[in-house]
Amino acid sequence: MRVFGLAGWSGSGKTTLMCRLIPELVGRGHRVSTVKHAHHAFDVDQPGKDSYEHRAAGATEVMIGSAARYALMHELRGAPEPELGELLARMAPVDFVLIEGFKRTGHPKLEVYRAAVGKPPLWPSDDAVVAVASDAPLPDCPRPVLDLNDVAAIADLVEARAADPAALIG
Repeated sequence: MRVFGLAGWSGSGKTTLMCRLIPELVGRGHRVSTVKHAHHAFDVDQPGKDSYEHRAAGATEVMIGSAARYALMHELRGAPEPELGELLARMAPVDFVLIEGFKRTGHPKLEVYRAAVGKPPLWPSDDAVVAVASDAPLPDCPRPVLDLNDVAAIADLVEARAADPAALIG
């Protein structure tokens, strides 16, 4: 299993790129999983459903399964937010785990940058940014700059620069 991230400010196009990159890598014969960081409370469950009620009653973990998929929900109940390595250790092995967000973690990543978002680039202060994907040229950037719409070139970069997650998993 190797990991590679997409990082950037909200509104830069990370999710759009991710949804184009996954089928490109799958089409090349790779098995791909993803991890997405959320800065806000989120819920994948719905009030009134049995699994929701199990969690509301105090269960630490609730697993729901069917013929199509299963999901494990783990309530932190005041425990610290898990580090990226802890989350990766819980995942089944695949060829690549693409990571969206976690921009302060040291895994290799592609910065998705759009000047129109109005935020400064991440690459000047993050050595883990190995390249930048942008919708415009970045003449001052010392790292490779890829066209945000060149998904094949971005997939090439993932194949070349993804890393073993051992340092993250510890």
